[in-house]
Amino acid sequence: MAISGKHSWIESSDVLSLFPTLVWKIKLGAGVHKRIDARALGLLHSLRQGLPELKPGEAWQSGNDLHAREELHELCDCVSRAAASVLQFLKIGEQEIQITGCWANLYAPGAAHRAHSHPNNYLSAVYYVRTWPGADTINFHDPRSQTGVIRPPVTELTAANTDQVVARVENGTLLVFPSYLHHSVDANASGESRVSVSFNLMFSAFTAALSKPMWGDE
Repeated sequence: MAISGKHSWIESSDVLSLFPTLVWKIKLGAGVHKRIDARALGLLHSLRQGLPELKPGEAWQSGNDLHAREELHELCDCVSRAAASVLQFLKIGEQEIQITGCWANLYAPGAAHRAHSHPNNYLSAVYYVRTWPGADTINFHDPRSQTGVIRPPVTELTAANTDQVVARVENGTLLVFPSYLHHSVDANASGESRVSVSFNLMFSAFTAALSKPMWGDE
């Protein structure tokens, strides 16, 4: 909001939102996500066959090539379509983007994930297969590192003054966000394991079309 109240020294005022960091939140239709969830859980069961049950506080990640598995074909198609819509929203030219990595995450009660980002990709995504009360959030952290130099007290936390935003999710939620954006997961405070599938995406022709300097020959 602009400067409030009437001031003799102001004719008008406004607030410009510069360089926003965007996260796209998509809820898949019930019929679609229930079908996807069943296939993802079946794949997870087969991947963990013969492995011991996770102990409280433990987490497990699969290999990062699950986008090649037929069981996740429909989910990967949804992620690719969402990424294409993001590029369209950002007015990015006709550049194909592809999934470069896909892996499953299993968090037992008490398990957490420290803040991290996904280098060498343009977009990242996470799809939630099984969430529970107490295991249904993800934290996104302010990417502007210098804002932490001075932290004055605030009377109320808002999107304009916080250094962390907590996004609530549920079964069938798909989040798409810039790969540079640091994120973390609080300790699973439920009595059940939380299941999600993560993705990285990058421009297919990056080295051929996008990695060259953005200036002409001199």
